[in-house]
Amino acid sequence: MKLGKYSYFMALLALSLAVSACERTKIGDITADPGLYMDKDVNVGGHVTQSIGFMGRGLYQIDDGTGKMWVLASDKGVPSKGALVGVKGRVIPTVTFMGINYATVMRERARRAGSRLGAMR
Repeated sequence: MKLGKYSYFMALLALSLAVSACERTKIGDITADPGLYMDKDVNVGGHVTQSIGFMGRGLYQIDDGTGKMWVLASDKGVPSKGALVGVKGRVIPTVTFMGINYATVMRERARRAGSRLGAMR
């Protein structure tokens, strides 16, 4: 009987860890305090509002409703304006002057498009 309770507890613990690992971070939280997320993997998702690309590299901006963030794409090209994307990457040093954050940038590690926006591992 005790083995059953222990197994149930372990399964519940594993499920809760898996769910917490898949959470997306709100862009508004990142832009409010970019230093908190600096050099950490984060998952964000939203609609592409701007994109600039050339030969498979470029920048695109995504908006999740809480804020906007620039994403640096180094080898997969950039998605088109209006595309729905989920991105995993690292927040990199940006421009802050007199307490105002002018640009928050994330270096893309992985991207998903469309309706399958579950967080990436």
